[in-house]
Amino acid sequence: MSQPRTILADPAWRPSPKAKLLWSVQAALFWMFPFAGLIVWAVLDAGNRGWQLTVLLVVLALAALNIGAVPWWRYAVHRWEVTEEAVYTRVGWITQESRVAPISRVQTVDTERGPLERLFGLATVTVTTASSAGAVRIEGLDFPVAEETVTRLTRIAAQHRGDAT
Repeated sequence: MSQPRTILADPAWRPSPKAKLLWSVQAALFWMFPFAGLIVWAVLDAGNRGWQLTVLLVVLALAALNIGAVPWWRYAVHRWEVTEEAVYTRVGWITQESRVAPISRVQTVDTERGPLERLFGLATVTVTTASSAGAVRIEGLDFPVAEETVTRLTRIAAQHRGDAT
């Protein structure tokens, strides 16, 4: 007789809705470099306008998808939750990854805010654990939510006085 499967419920919380705008702006900044390269190519090699137009249309389509659609999809997929037992995350847009980090394995909890995150009032919480899979990152949180999450995780981890290894 086979063992019943335990199905992990989706983590309860989404990132801030402002994360969609952050991810769009980050993607737009990325696409500035290919467009700059295309401009240089067009200036230096006027004899290949047919190829340049084809490449431009492909790059425009990819950029539009990456800037317009991907952030919405990421927002629909990304989830996180902190309980008394673990930190749960689900991330990705093509390949999705679900992570469960037991509180007893938590080593450090950090808040990170890059220039764009500060501009949009967002932060990333990084939970470092004794895991070969690396840290668990919760991106796109409103800054007050990130601060509250760090405080809560610190309190919960202090109650689980494990060796985090």
